[in-house]
Amino acid sequence: MQHNASLTTPYSIRMMIRNEDYTGKTSGFVPGMIQANLIVLPQQYALEFLQFCQANRQSCPVLASSKVAGATDLPEHVAFDLDLRSDLSGYRVFKHGQLFNEVANVKDIWRDDYISFALASSLSFEESIRNAGIEVRNITELKNAPMYLTNIPCEAVGKFASNLVVSMRPMKPADAIRAIQICCRYPDMHGVPIHFGNPADIGIKNINRPTFGDPVTIKEGEVPVFWASSATAEVAMMNARIDSTITQRPGHMLITDIKNSDVSLF
Repeated sequence: MQHNASLTTPYSIRMMIRNEDYTGKTSGFVPGMIQANLIVLPQQYALEFLQFCQANRQSCPVLASSKVAGATDLPEHVAFDLDLRSDLSGYRVFKHGQLFNEVANVKDIWRDDYISFALASSLSFEESIRNAGIEVRNITELKNAPMYLTNIPCEAVGKFASNLVVSMRPMKPADAIRAIQICCRYPDMHGVPIHFGNPADIGIKNINRPTFGDPVTIKEGEVPVFWASSATAEVAMMNARIDSTITQRPGHMLITDIKNSDVSLF
């Protein structure tokens, strides 16, 4: 199904997804609105997971979490009439840290002890970068952003530990500097890049073989620019080997009712 993002609202898209009239990726829907990553895990691990995110805020910025165990929504300011079991266009189910299944909804496996977390994604700063006239290569090439597990350790909390995962966008040096200036406005949406230049400096051996996502073209005269990624939280969740957890499929985000401008500094 083709979509006209400018003529829709977050709620109408969530209803379309809930009815399974749309099952594709959500990049480009409702410009100006935050799209979030989803992590769902049993209540007994929720506090440690939250503390891991707080200790590694740049990579794992939490927008909101469930008010009570088993809740299928988030606070109403995040998304009106939300059903987390069906309002994302694709889910991944993990068992003991291993990918078990990919499904259109998780109604049949939802548990009364689940706590859900919405984490900010890179789509917000990508939109601001594009609005400044800077190309975002993964969008141009209709791919998921390439992501890499680095040699930079995160602060571990209890069962949750991981090295930092970064997402990469190739840019000309002048555009990279402008992108850094733009991303200063979004400290709660991954903020400024953590590195640009030689990938080996952060433990990336082959830039053309991302750990997650898709490789993109790097043109002559461009440098790879790396941002902290919320995929860090997913790796930490996998490393914890919890019996049952849920995330969104890559690129199948939770479309919220929160404006990007509501979280920028100016």
